[in-house]
Amino acid sequence: MKHAPHSIWRLGAWLLASLFLALGTQAQTPAEPAAANENGAAQLRAKYQSLQPQLANNPFKRRISLESTENPNKLAGDIYAVVDHPFERVRDGLKIPGSWCEVLMLHLNTKHCVVQGADSANPTLTVALGRKFDQPLSEATPVKFKFHQAAASADYLDARLSADEGPMSTRNYRIELTGTPIDSGKSFIHLSYSYAYGTAARFAMSAYLATLGSDKVGFTSTGKDAEGKPQYIGGVRGVVERNTMRYYLAIDSFLDAPVPAQLDKRLAVWFDATEQYARQLHEVDRADYLTMKRNEYRRMKDGGT
Repeated sequence: MKHAPHSIWRLGAWLLASLFLALGTQAQTPAEPAAANENGAAQLRAKYQSLQPQLANNPFKRRISLESTENPNKLAGDIYAVVDHPFERVRDGLKIPGSWCEVLMLHLNTKHCVVQGADSANPTLTVALGRKFDQPLSEATPVKFKFHQAAASADYLDARLSADEGPMSTRNYRIELTGTPIDSGKSFIHLSYSYAYGTAARFAMSAYLATLGSDKVGFTSTGKDAEGKPQYIGGVRGVVERNTMRYYLAIDSFLDAPVPAQLDKRLAVWFDATEQYARQLHEVDRADYLTMKRNEYRRMKDGGT
C-alpha cells in the first residue's frame, strides 16, 4: 500500500533496523578462558557435524543453515555457515571492533558507525539506523553497542555486541559471532541474535507488516501454492530471516575484501550476493545502492559530516 501513513512507515523502518542489529544469545555463566575456548570450539565442531545434511542439501546454494524463533516478547535468528576463508582471517578480522562497523555498514539501513575506545577494555560502537536511501545523518537513530571479545584463540572466536536499549521499546540486544577452523582451509561460523520488545515496537511492526511489508517473505518454506510454487514464511519471522541472511552475506563479503582499498569490491559482492535471493532481499537498484553506500562511507571517514 503506497499511501500508508508516514508515521507507520517511519516506525516500521526504525523497528526493521533494530531487528537486524539485534544479534546474540543469552548470557552464560563465566568460565576460565582456556576452558571456555576449548568447550566453545568443541561444541561448534559438534554442531558442524550434526548439520552436515542441512549444509549439503538446502535451497541457498551455499553451505548454510538458517533458523528463526518467535516468542511473545522476543525474536531470535541463527545462521550456521561454512565460509571459504581460513580461520586466521575470520578471527583476526572480526575480533576487532572497527571491523564490525565495516560489516554493519553494508546493510541498507545502517547510515553511520563509529567506535569509541577501540583500544580500551570496553569499546563502544555507535550505530546510526535509518531508511533504505540516502538521508541526512541527523534523521537517523543512534544505538550504542558494547563490544566484547570473549575469545580469540588458535581454534575459536567469540565476538559479542550488546545494547540495553534501541529505537522505540526494543531492548536487550545481544550479538554473537562464534567460529572455528574446519577442513580444507575453511571456517565454520555461527551468527546468532535476539532482542526483546514492548508494546510500541509490537504495534509498529504490526502496522508495517499490514501495509508496506505485507508482501515480504523469509526463507522457511511453508508449502506450495496451487501452481506448485514454493511459499515462504512471512510476518516477523520473515523479517528476522531476511536480515539474518543479509548479515551473514555482509560478514562473508567483508572477509572477501577486508581492507579499505577494497571497498568497491566489498559493496559489489554484498549486493550481488543479496540478488541471488531477490524474492526475499531485493530493495533497491545496484547503482543506487553503490552510490548511497559510497556517500555513507565517505561521511563516516570524514567524521560524520
